[in-house]
Amino acid sequence: MPTDTEKRHDQMKAIRDELLAFKESPLYDYRTKNNYFPVVGEGSHTAKIVFIGEAPGENEAKTARPFCGASGRILDELLNSIEVDREDVYITNIVKDRPPANRDPTSEEIELYAPFLDRQLAIIKPTVIATLGRFSMAYIINRLGLGDQLTSISAMHGKSFTANPEWGSVHIIPLYHPAVALYKASMKTSLLEDFKVIKAVIES
Repeated sequence: MPTDTEKRHDQMKAIRDELLAFKESPLYDYRTKNNYFPVVGEGSHTAKIVFIGEAPGENEAKTARPFCGASGRILDELLNSIEVDREDVYITNIVKDRPPANRDPTSEEIELYAPFLDRQLAIIKPTVIATLGRFSMAYIINRLGLGDQLTSISAMHGKSFTANPEWGSVHIIPLYHPAVALYKASMKTSLLEDFKVIKAVIES
């Protein structure tokens, strides 16, 4: 009889295998032509906190690891600021393949890949979902039944919203994407403050 940990691992592996063969995606040909990989996610399958970005960049697609480039270094700093180890959280994106030229994901791509994310969340059963950027924020807020509270990320970032998906109560905390701190250094201060909200929620 497999343990709970083994069962979760097998379920995540099944998602990875499906994504590798996901020819229905308009990004499949671009991925295979460039020898990229789908970026399923990384971290603990029993994590309390799941971070959800938009889509992989080039470094991520080359390594199959989310947030492994410059944005990842910012994310690591932010995690360190609240004394949370990267290995103890789960990090993923809505869209699992890299869009060309790092463009924003399309609504069609989000719709195609979102069911994989839904399955991942059901496997992990987090108590906190931290969205990174406006695309993951909009999807999660709508998906978990809070669409009437959806406004701009500038209005919603750093606030905690409570939802009740099938696995239990969860706090949704919208955040700016860590990449914003690469282009505007002052945004790191805002991100550091918003991460304190995560700390307060997990310690409450």
